[in-house]
Amino acid sequence: MLKLLPILLLFGAMAYAENRVYELRTYTCYDGKLEALKTRFRDNTIRIFKKHGIESVGYWVPEDERSKNTLIYIVVHPSREAADKNWKEFQDDPEWKKVAADSEANGKIVQKVERVFMNPTEFSKLK
Repeated sequence: MLKLLPILLLFGAMAYAENRVYELRTYTCYDGKLEALKTRFRDNTIRIFKKHGIESVGYWVPEDERSKNTLIYIVVHPSREAADKNWKEFQDDPEWKKVAADSEANGKIVQKVERVFMNPTEFSKLK
């Protein structure tokens, strides 16, 4: 039985990876607020994401004219259902509510949020 454990773990990991869903999020900030958003992510948001099962893949700023007010990032969830649950728990987290309120003491930061859920193709390295 002990010899089967590595094989069972491998199959379990493969099944987990097959159900994972990636989420592309684009935040458009109000003028002059991008640095405040980046600070909030760096100092608090990513840590609170982890608490709620939201795994960060990467964070980017565009190289075009949107570089002054846009943050783009990708996170991953175990499934689409888990994503909905993770975001609800994140939004309801008292620590997040305080961080958001404190960071917006001088006005709202984010003007618009766009999100796209994505599944890797069979030829993707992320599959």
